Amino acid sequence: MDEILVPAKQKMERTITALKAEFGSIRAGRANPAVLDKIRVDYYGTPTPINQMAAVAVAEARILTIQPWDVSTVHAIEKAIQSSDVGINPQSDGRTIRLIFPQLTEDHRKAIAKDIKKLAEEAKVSVRGTRRDMADKLKKLQKSAELTEDDLKDEEKELQTLTDQFIKEIDAAACAKEKEILEI
Repeated sequence: MDEILVPAKQKMERTITALKAEFGSIRAGRANPAVLDKIRVDYYGTPTPINQMAAVAVAEARILTIQPWDVSTVHAIEKAIQSSDVGINPQSDGRTIRLIFPQLTEDHRKAIAKDIKKLAEEAKVSVRGTRRDMADKLKKLQKSAELTEDDLKDEEKELQTLTDQFIKEIDAAACAKEKEILEI
């Protein structure tokens, strides 16, 4: 029954990958280039990620520097960052853009931790939805006599084990990110 379990595992892995990417873009009071991943700059009519237009580096613990390869794009990158939801005002000297990450307040940290829990719960719902869809497929196979009742129980048990494994992974990722955020 690999035709059911393999696609289920792949879907669940994509959910985890998306969740970790989302966690990476959450600002934690430290400079993290991943906060720029969702920002697109209009570069000759094409929305382009910043990391494809410039060298992005962590200069200090709370300072991110962006050095565009084409100096004429400095203003466009600045504008894209300002209009994004990053919440940091870029500072530019005409060649290099600096993003200075402020210390997070305790209230802001708690709000971010709440968002992390919400994202983790959404990922768990997605994983459980995948499990439900695949269990329905297994039941249809059993009804069409392609699968015996014993095989159905074994496959459902394996599907549940897979689901539990991914739920634990989601919890671990959420716990690690929450710890990072709440750390002063």
